[in-house]
Amino acid sequence: MTVPHPIVRFADVHLDMASDAGMVNILRGITLDIASGEIAAVVGPSGAGKSSLMMVAGGLEHATSGRVEVVGHDLAPLDDDARARLRRDHIGIVFQGFHLIPTMTALENVALPLEFAGRSDAFEAAQGALERVGLGRRLGHYPAQLSGGEQQRVAVARAFVGRPKLLLADEPTGNLDGATGKQVMDLLFELARAERATLILITHDMALAERCDRILRIADGVVVGDQRLPQALAAQ
Repeated sequence: MTVPHPIVRFADVHLDMASDAGMVNILRGITLDIASGEIAAVVGPSGAGKSSLMMVAGGLEHATSGRVEVVGHDLAPLDDDARARLRRDHIGIVFQGFHLIPTMTALENVALPLEFAGRSDAFEAAQGALERVGLGRRLGHYPAQLSGGEQQRVAVARAFVGRPKLLLADEPTGNLDGATGKQVMDLLFELARAERATLILITHDMALAERCDRILRIADGVVVGDQRLPQALAAQ
């Protein structure tokens, strides 16, 4: 299904990767558009290609063939440095693991991408982002001094601090207990809608997927289902 003004566009995208058993076809011709401001869940069994789809969308893996456009940019001609700049300027990523730098405080972790971008207000913006996620009193704490939920909140603040147009989240509550995971997801949804950012959420949790605007089902590297949910239809 084609949607207007896609922020992510896949056209017959394939991803092949080498393994000990030979070449593995991970994505087998993915074609889809995701609109600006849309919140889309990607679900499917383990090994279906969900995380690989996200990695390709984020420019972290190079598609073997097909066309990938993200935020108006064709990824094919971009080298690694150009892809890194695209992520810095337009994309936020939240992984299942928190990926915080252990020798940096919460404030320093969140400020880091803005420092790379040459922002003179990096620490001021980072403080504001941490306050938005409820960690205004944890600015000087190191990751080891924070709970799992607090570390993931730092990761969410870091993903949003540059006000990205696209947010990619890969099982962001996978390492958290149920109650803490719900709090983190409530925060993710709230920030995505407030910032009008597009959110692509990889999840095994169907209750979580049903809170999204759309559910994309992936199996064996292809899209086998594309469901728009009532809340998305009501907003049209």
